[in-house]
Amino acid sequence: MGRYFGTDGIRGVVNETLTADLAYRAGAAAATVLAETRHKRPLIVIGRDTRISGDMLQAALTAGICSAGGDVIPLGVLPTPAIAYLTVQKKADLGIVISASHNPYEHNGIKMFNDSGYKVPDEIEARIEDLIDGIYPTAVKTHGEMGRVIDDEGRGADAYVEYLAGKAEGPISGLRVAVDCSNGAASATAAKLFSHFAIDFELLSDHPNGVNINDKCGSTHMQRLCDFVVSGGFDLGIAFDGDADRCLIVDETGREIDGDRIMAMCGSYLQARGRLRQNAIVATVMSNMGLHEFGRNSGIDILCANVGDRNVLAMMQEKGCSLGGEQSGHIIFLDDATTGDGQLAAVKILSIVAASGKKVSELVDVVPQYPQVLLNCPIAGGNEAKARIMADPALQKAIADEQETLGDSGRILVRPSGTEALIRVMVEAKSQQTAQTCAERLFNLIKLH
Repeated sequence: MGRYFGTDGIRGVVNETLTADLAYRAGAAAATVLAETRHKRPLIVIGRDTRISGDMLQAALTAGICSAGGDVIPLGVLPTPAIAYLTVQKKADLGIVISASHNPYEHNGIKMFNDSGYKVPDEIEARIEDLIDGIYPTAVKTHGEMGRVIDDEGRGADAYVEYLAGKAEGPISGLRVAVDCSNGAASATAAKLFSHFAIDFELLSDHPNGVNINDKCGSTHMQRLCDFVVSGGFDLGIAFDGDADRCLIVDETGREIDGDRIMAMCGSYLQARGRLRQNAIVATVMSNMGLHEFGRNSGIDILCANVGDRNVLAMMQEKGCSLGGEQSGHIIFLDDATTGDGQLAAVKILSIVAASGKKVSELVDVVPQYPQVLLNCPIAGGNEAKARIMADPALQKAIADEQETLGDSGRILVRPSGTEALIRVMVEAKSQQTAQTCAERLFNLIKLH
C-alpha cells in the first residue's frame, strides 16, 4: 500500500487523517498528472455518498482540480459503480468517488477510476502521492487557464439507471421485494431503478441525514431486513452498503444469503446458457468451503484471489472470467461492468428468480454452508503494527498448530484489513463450536500484542 492510497483509495476519519487540505492536494495532484500524461485540459467527474463530510471534501477536491487547470462535473450523490460507468460515458479523464463504503459516517474516502472505468493503477497512485507530498510541484493555473465546474443537471444519474434497467436478463415481474438502501447512495437511485419492473417493492433506510449511513442497516446490519421480509411476506430482500457497490440478499424465510451463494446462483444460470466464461467463478480466500463443494458438484471451477474487489477483478481479467466476487457482496459481471455493482447484481438476481419460478431458498441451497467464524481484532499503530504482528513467529506457529488440529475438515485465515485498523481471524470447521473456540484462541493471542 502507498503513503495515502490503501487497497480502496485514500481513507480516514474526516478532519483527523482525511482533511480538506489533503483533499485539495489530491485534487490538484490528480489534475496535474492527467495534464502531464494527456497533454490537454483534464475533465474529471466527481460523485459521493451521503456522508455529512461529502460536501466539504467535494468542495476541496474541486478547488484543487480547478486550481491545476482541470474541469469538474459534479454528479451529486450516486453509487460508486455509477461513477465508474459515467466516467466512460462522459469521456472524462478521471472519475472520483467520495465514499468510505460500508464504514461508519465519520470515515470517508477518495477513490479514483481511469477513463476506462477501472480503478487507477498503482503507478499513477504513486505519482499522485509524490505530488501530494510536494516531491514534485502541482500545476498552478491563472487567468483563463483555471478550471471550471460544469453542471450535469441530473443527466448522469438518469443515464445510469437506464443502463442498469437494460441489463435485466428478461422480464422481471410478479415479485414482492424489500430493499434496504443503507441510508446511502442507493437512496438516490433505487426507487427509479425498481420502478422499471412490474414488481411490488418497498424501500427501507432510504432517508439519509448525513450521519445515519450504514447505521444498523444495509448489507453489514441485515437483521432488520430479515425480520421485515418475513413479517411482510416478501419473496426476497435486497441490501446495499453505503456506496451501493455491494449487494446481499435475504430469502423468503428471513435467511441472510452471502456473496458466495449469490455467485453460485448466478454462475449456474450463466453456465446453463453457455455464458460462464472459462466455466469458472473467481472468488476469494475468504469464500466458504461450501462454495468449493458446489463447484465440484456443478463442474464449475472456483478460483481464489486475495481479498479485495481489485484483486478479484485482476484475476478475472487474467483468466478471462466473466463472473467473480466476494462473500461480502461485491459481485462483478465483467461482461456488463468494470467494477462490482450492487444494483446491477440486484437486477441479475431478480431476473434469475423471476425466470426460475422458484423460491430464493431453493436456488441458493445448492451451496452447503460450513460454520464460519470471523473475529476482528482492533490494532493500534497503523499498517506497521499490523505487519509486525503478522510477522510474529509465535503467531505463525499458533496458526500452523491450529490448522494441523483442524486437518482437512477446516481452515484458518488470519489477515490484516486493507481499510481498517484490524486484523481479521477467520476459521471454518465442521462444527460451530470448533470454529468459535479456535478463532477465539487466535484472537486472544493477537490481542496480547
